[in-house]
Amino acid sequence: MKTEVIMLNEERNVSLTTYLQQVGGEFGSIPKRPAILVLPGGGYKMCSDREAEPIVMPYLKAGYQAFILRYSLGANAAWPNPLNDYDQAMALIRKNADEWGIYADKVAVIGFSAGGHLAASAATMSVNRPDAAILGYAVINEENAKIWEPSAPDTVSAVDKKTCPCFVFATRTDTTVPVENSLQFVSALAANNISFESHIYAYGPHGFSTADDSVLMPGTHICNRAPHWVADSIEWLKDMFGTFGSGAMTEPAVGHYANGNDEEYLSVDCTMGYLMRNEKAAAILGPMMQQAAQGGAAGEGKEAQAQNDMTASMTPEAMHHMMNHMVLRDMLQFGQVPKEAVEQINAQLKNIPNK
Repeated sequence: MKTEVIMLNEERNVSLTTYLQQVGGEFGSIPKRPAILVLPGGGYKMCSDREAEPIVMPYLKAGYQAFILRYSLGANAAWPNPLNDYDQAMALIRKNADEWGIYADKVAVIGFSAGGHLAASAATMSVNRPDAAILGYAVINEENAKIWEPSAPDTVSAVDKKTCPCFVFATRTDTTVPVENSLQFVSALAANNISFESHIYAYGPHGFSTADDSVLMPGTHICNRAPHWVADSIEWLKDMFGTFGSGAMTEPAVGHYANGNDEEYLSVDCTMGYLMRNEKAAAILGPMMQQAAQGGAAGEGKEAQAQNDMTASMTPEAMHHMMNHMVLRDMLQFGQVPKEAVEQINAQLKNIPNK
């Protein structure tokens, strides 16, 4: 492993620490690795060591290249210095992607508390946006952010269609950064159709890092499930980035968006209501919907009969609401449409630009 401290700004004492694992050689099936950039918390007054190397270690074990950014603090933390530090670090990582054995399009950021605010800012307003963001008990909204740094921006209102997929975790009883910060951010992600995963643990203090005995004071009152965020976030990144295959990463299980409504072309992963508002898509789906309305659920047997019974018992309003918001792929599966037919419909829809 190659470890190096690179000074990004000596005047503001900004540094990037690298943890670079071997690619190729004994790791013959791994020509490159995804990467993660760690932003420790500390109220924009310090960078917590508890949220630095202890965070790097599990991601290294999972096969990631890892970095720690110690960004502008104290008198130097006036905005946009910290965000400029992040942009400089991310630009350097991507510039050196080939040399450092990194997939330039699979670089995540993880931040805690004030570092979580910086990570949320990176996800929503940076020049070099990350490909995924993990936000731990993050300071999100403007009211709370300005307690720590008066010039810090609101990130909730900055969420847009370009915001990367996010993994958000916190505790319900955090008295330093209220849980509303995470809930507001998740709501903004949902409103913009961005993929996300969220874990709000029942109780625990602020600043719990990996939530195990190596970082917590003895007797800390914290939910025994809180440490699960580490493994869950790694599995979530596999969903977003894919996992190690033979000489390449596998295809991601989940896209940038929660459904296909915001993708470049239409597909069976769009919602039915969205598709039916498109004239060309409606022409493809109209006959199928008419047949379904006449014949009920496809297939035979008890399962098909149960589906028919359920839909028959729904009011027209409920049926319309369900169909309007249901992803077409799920609807076709519900109707027991053969996989080959689903792919034929998908191929037709993918010829239609999403305007």
